[in-house]
Amino acid sequence: MLVAPLVLGACSGGAGGSGAAAPQGDRRMAEALATSATGSGAFVHLRALQDVADRNGGNRARGTGGYEQSVDYVADTLRRAGFDVQTPTVALQSDDGDDGSAPGGTTRNVIAQTRTGRTDEVVLGGVHLDSVPEGPGIDDDGSGVAAQLEIAVRLGADAPVTNAVRFVFFGAEEEGLLGSQAYVDGLSPDGRRDIALMLNSDVIAAPNGGYFVYDGDGSDGSNSADGPPGSAAIERLLSDRLVSRGVPPRGTPFVDDSDYGPFVDADIPAGGVFSGDSGTKSAEQARLWGGRAGVPFDPCYHQACDDIDNIDRPIFDRMVNTIAYGIGAFAVDLNGVPPRSERAAR
Repeated sequence: MLVAPLVLGACSGGAGGSGAAAPQGDRRMAEALATSATGSGAFVHLRALQDVADRNGGNRARGTGGYEQSVDYVADTLRRAGFDVQTPTVALQSDDGDDGSAPGGTTRNVIAQTRTGRTDEVVLGGVHLDSVPEGPGIDDDGSGVAAQLEIAVRLGADAPVTNAVRFVFFGAEEEGLLGSQAYVDGLSPDGRRDIALMLNSDVIAAPNGGYFVYDGDGSDGSNSADGPPGSAAIERLLSDRLVSRGVPPRGTPFVDDSDYGPFVDADIPAGGVFSGDSGTKSAEQARLWGGRAGVPFDPCYHQACDDIDNIDRPIFDRMVNTIAYGIGAFAVDLNGVPPRSERAAR
């Protein structure tokens, strides 16, 4: 896939430099990236992940050929877009300190970062690349993978950004966030401090789905706790974008069930979008967003039927647009997220 790099009037410094400061609230990058990164473009990657699962017993679970081919597909796509790509093998540790239970106790993450922008103010887009053994994982989390991959390709490795953008595709999420935990654990204190924020996209196209944004300010119900400082700004920006797309979002709590968890635990601001998984859609949510009340957001969650036909295209399109807008906005201006000079060592 050959695409033209994103070119704007804004300018930026090289990796590690201070960059040229963008005007406060500048949204040109955000709008340009949200326009160029489309649900239709991302759907191409969903079909490729389905093809991988079809060739490998119907799944892309960690430790299988389906997972390894998923890694290769993502890495090759990023390389063709001009990125320098790493696929480090990481040892996994379960909660009791033993090696991960699957054979080998390792996984591969995929990491790519723009060559432009401040490397001490990194905007990190995170998703998990593995499925459960029971199915191909096209909504969970092929949808997030395809969205971030489309955004990366459209952004390009030499994008005119102020803050570097890093894309990380984690393994072994379905076994307890092991790939993302290993990634965060492997960062030095300075490496953690260099990450300005993490944007997560996990299950963003459920067929009976809704429009949820992670609750950065802790205001959305008794189970919510606010995220690290800056998370509220992420929630506001993503919520406002969904409203502009014609849908009223609702908050969903940080409950340590996706790859944002290790980042939140490390006091790194986090946020993202979510369409719902095994939870049941309420009557109020059905009135708000359409769909069927009393039915799970994704009836195929963690099942063999989580395939290419399990994707709600209008929800997917809006979520891709929202994630692209968020990455583009924060890549230019941290917009209420504390800068490095105000961040304590993590």
